[in-house]
Amino acid sequence: APDEEVHRFVNDLERRVGTYLLGRRMYETLLYWEDPPGLEAEPAVIQDFAAIWRGADKLVYSTTLERASSARTRIERSFDPHAIRQMKDSARQDVAVGGPHLAAEAIRAGLVDEFHLIVVPVVVGGGNRALPDGVHLDLELVDERRFQGGAVYLHYRPRA
Repeated sequence: APDEEVHRFVNDLERRVGTYLLGRRMYETLLYWEDPPGLEAEPAVIQDFAAIWRGADKLVYSTTLERASSARTRIERSFDPHAIRQMKDSARQDVAVGGPHLAAEAIRAGLVDEFHLIVVPVVVGGGNRALPDGVHLDLELVDERRFQGGAVYLHYRPRA
């Protein structure tokens, strides 16, 4: 789990999100935040993140999930880049993509216009790749920040 400084920073990033696009596994992981047990005893930064999660719309892409287990959630069976582009163009808040497979589809479709990366000083030695194969992006560093615990935030945008 991130330390409080990083968590506050992430909360500020997430506060700008109006809609999350999520794969099934990422949705099931984040579903915890819909009604975390003992939330009232948690630090304010944790309570804030739960409120941010509950306040956003969720669009979950799954061929197996039968129904949503959270408010403000709908399920789509397939990813439609054209529909997402229309959603992005009309959105008043940010649209964020969560989950490596769904993010790969969005990146390949040219729908991702910002990359927010947080590098933490822990090596786990496995997992999914952050970026998909076969994609070449020339990125411009927009912002960076170093945290007390050693994590580093990097904000990139694709160059035109």
